[in-house]
Amino acid sequence: MTYTPVKLTFEQYLEYDDGTDNRYELCNGGLIPMPPESGENIWIALWLMYELVQLVDRRLVLPTNCCELQVVGKTQNRFPDLVVIREEHLEPTKKRQTITLNMAPPRLVVEVVSPYRSQKDENYRRDYIDKLHKYEQRGIPEYWIIDPQAQLVTVLVLVNGRYQKTEFSGLQRLVSRTFPQLELTAEQVLQAKW
Repeated sequence: MTYTPVKLTFEQYLEYDDGTDNRYELCNGGLIPMPPESGENIWIALWLMYELVQLVDRRLVLPTNCCELQVVGKTQNRFPDLVVIREEHLEPTKKRQTITLNMAPPRLVVEVVSPYRSQKDENYRRDYIDKLHKYEQRGIPEYWIIDPQAQLVTVLVLVNGRYQKTEFSGLQRLVSRTFPQLELTAEQVLQAKW
């Protein structure tokens, strides 16, 4: 963890500048440097972004680590791999792409799972457990977990405050409440071909 002389509030974190381009998660008031994403994760997120901009205003689809979400708990922010924001987010995020708790949640959040050895690994737990709970609490209506290792796309839809999940693999067509017109299979997303 990066040394900070005092624990930062989220508001102080938003003003923090160490003179580098490093990104940090705020955890218990301390700063945790964010490692760079894998090439595969970035590519899948970018490919999906290109597909989604055919369905929604391109300004609303933000690729890997371009948008930060304030969440509740020990870790107070997340940098999803892909976010579809709302039109109302455009003006308040001009200076900094941060969706704070006083704003409506984004329409869709997508995470691409980094390689893992088992379901006990941090990479697995972060996307399948920790972020799932954070995004559910935050009221994000739809959360996708793209897992290249398991060759699985999990679509979680918020129903009465809880996520209901559907898993897709192979040639199964993804079903999205946010984008019902989307015509992609799990295999297309996982293979991310042009």
